[in-house]
Amino acid sequence: MTRTTGGSPKARIVGAELRKAREAYGIGVRELARRLGMDHSKLSRCESGRTVATPEFAASVLAAVGVPEAERERVIELARGAERANWMSPGVPGVHHELTTLIEFEKTARQITEVSPFVISGLLQTADYARALMSAGVGAPPSDLETRVTLRIGRRDVLTRKKGPRFTFLVLETALRTAIGGLEVMADQLRRILSMSEWPSVTVQVIPADLDVWHPALLGSYILFEFPKADPIVHLEQYASAVFLYEQEQTDAYRSATDTLRELAMSPAESGELIAKVAEEMESRT
Repeated sequence: MTRTTGGSPKARIVGAELRKAREAYGIGVRELARRLGMDHSKLSRCESGRTVATPEFAASVLAAVGVPEAERERVIELARGAERANWMSPGVPGVHHELTTLIEFEKTARQITEVSPFVISGLLQTADYARALMSAGVGAPPSDLETRVTLRIGRRDVLTRKKGPRFTFLVLETALRTAIGGLEVMADQLRRILSMSEWPSVTVQVIPADLDVWHPALLGSYILFEFPKADPIVHLEQYASAVFLYEQEQTDAYRSATDTLRELAMSPAESGELIAKVAEEMESRT
């Protein structure tokens, strides 16, 4: 079954942009609805993404709020194709619309599950590890590096928020042993994972590298977002683009893959022991 109406990744982000613009100008939902001559419930549905905001509707909302024309054009362009189930966002992963989208989904999710065979999750990264990753990235201006690092590190605050999401990180053992940034940076990163895994909202499980069976993590990383009142979304980060999946057949496949990986992974306690062991090995070599 394919959904082509409200609730799609792009519809939710366009709605979030409209909500942020309204709140930035200190205008209430009912007041803005009055200015637009419409029922406030329709405006609320558009802001939540349950109803697709067309480019024309987005333009009228932003004009009524008083958003400058240059900023209006950015959101209007984003609203094109918002009714489509899936969304490919070209450009540098981790910046612009993709980052805004991830932050919005992290704030509104009930459960976030990230699978990674190669690197540590952005929600668990230290500043030095994130900096080492981003320094070797594609396309982003070096002048933006520290801003991007700060934004990434700030994202972890969602995990300590009251009624925030639960976060499960399923990581291939190989990622723990790849010393991105050097042994000292990586050992510190592993210690940070151990510390954050003690938070009530965080679960870390390692997928052993010596499994003699094929498993879904070997095909690449993904993030599964599950929401209290909306259908799941899957995020795939590629070398020079990002994809958000919403079609039910696709999200169901990733949910099934996640169940498989949970069964193959070590328990949280066993995972902690392995992470500590790898950290000690790296520290002994520095």
